[in-house]
Parts: sequence; structure tokens; C-alpha cells
Amino acid sequence: MGSMKIAVTGSTGLIGTELVRSLRADGHEVLRLVRRGADAPDEVEWDPARQYVDAAGLAGCEAVVHLAGAGVADHRWTAAYKKEIRDSRVLGTAALAEALASLDTPPKVLVSGSAVGYYGSTGERAVDESAPPGDGFLPSVCVEWEEAAAPAAEAGIRTVFARTGLVVSRRGGAWAKLIPLFRAGLGGRLGSGRQYWSFIALHDEVAALRFLVDTESLSGPVNLTAPEPVTNREATEVMSRVLGRPALLPVPSAALRVVLGEAAGDVLAGQRVVPAALLAAGFRYAFPSVEAALRAA
Repeated sequence: MGSMKIAVTGSTGLIGTELVRSLRADGHEVLRLVRRGADAPDEVEWDPARQYVDAAGLAGCEAVVHLAGAGVADHRWTAAYKKEIRDSRVLGTAALAEALASLDTPPKVLVSGSAVGYYGSTGERAVDESAPPGDGFLPSVCVEWEEAAAPAAEAGIRTVFARTGLVVSRRGGAWAKLIPLFRAGLGGRLGSGRQYWSFIALHDEVAALRFLVDTESLSGPVNLTAPEPVTNREATEVMSRVLGRPALLPVPSAALRVVLGEAAGDVLAGQRVVPAALLAAGFRYAFPSVEAALRAA
């Protein structure tokens, strides 16, 4: 795509940091939304909790990539933290969508973050973007998260929901917590190991987000996962092989529930998600297999 002015929320997170670097390397002008006073020319102030956005600062943006939200696995799911998970996504998305809709010249596209948690537990059943939401906390959050972007879509902004899987990186996310354990020879399958993990390499995640910005035919939900999800057992075997360490210490389901509380249910359930929309649109993966993604990380 040609040089564009693009706004990004969540620019200091794992995905946002790499996305901003990638865009700037290709000559795009990037505005970063920050939760404090804007101190630099590339910053725009916003406060998701107060549903405030400096809309004037977004004037002239041709695209917005919205990635902000409290980390799902950062803390045990107390009632207070579940509220933070929900509010950081729903309130922030609503505020941003309303601000964009208010502009005299709105951006052409809003790529709004979502997650494969939308589908809930799918067992061995493969699901694509046409599948309905599942049951439970994360599916309900994802539904509200996506619905909050309605003002942007109603204003004629092409709105895409990037339903992201488990991002493979050593710098953040779930995999960053697993890699040191496996390096130390303390890794192993989680629970039965039969649950599917729908993963995506960090490089492919960033490339896919940029593809969504640039591909005018795409709108609505798009799964950002690799073409072939794997079971936790398969991922464990590959991790062991790539790092050259044994994986002999399975983590019992009961132990996960003690450590993670309610969140353990999602770790043990898993989703077998396929990226039908990306594949149909011609997106090409650099690291389509879990082994390739892990070696890249």
C-alpha cells in the first residue's frame, strides 16, 4: 500500500510495538494513542476508562488499528480483573468508534482487535468466521467488544474484527511464559493435551493486520491464526524438539485450576480455528506451521 497516516492503540504491547515498527519502516506515518497527555507529535491522548478520545488529533488518518485491552492471562480472574478485561475492550472500542464516526472525513478502515476466544470451546470441531459465539466469559466479552465498534461501521467506515489466536513470540504472550520453562526442561503438556491451540507467528500477525488494512474486500470477522491449528500435545512435542529439551512434566488439570482459577477452563478447552477469510483473500503465511513459528520466535 502507498504511504498512509495510520493510528494505533495498544502501541506498546507485543503486537502493537512490532506493528508500529513495521509500518514506520515502510514509510507510513503512525499516530500512537496514549493514556496521558500527548507529549510528542506522533501521540494522541485517549482515556478508555472515561471514554475520552482527542478526536481532533485523529484528523487525516486513513486507517486505525485498535489493539488495546488488558491482558487476559496477566492476572488471576477475580471479579475486579474480569471487569477490567471487559471494560478495557468494550469502553475503549466504543469511545474510539464514536470519535472516528464524528470526524468530518472518517478513516477508510478500522481494524479492531478481537480474539478466537469468541468461539468458546470447540473441541475437535474446526470453526471458521461463520461459526456462532460460544458460551462463557471470554465469548461474551468478544461479542460485546465487537458490537462496541458499531458507530464506526454505521458511519461507513470499513470495519474488520481481527480475531487473533495465540501469538508465538518469546517477547510476550502465553508462549513467552512457556519457552523459559521448556528451556529449563520443565515443560510438558497441559491437562490431557488434546485441546487445540490456534496459533500465529508474530511476523504473520503483523503482516495479516497490514493485509486487513490494505484489502478493501475484507470486513467483519477475520480469523488471524495459522492454517493448521495443533493440539497442546503436538505443540509440546515440537517445543521439546526445537529447544532440544525433554518435555516430561505434564501439568495436571487440577493443578492448573489451583494456579489459574476460572481461566484454567479456557486453557484446557481450546479452539480449533481456521482462517478461512484470510486464505480466501490470498494472504500468504511466512511461518504456517507451529515448528516454523517456534523457530522464528
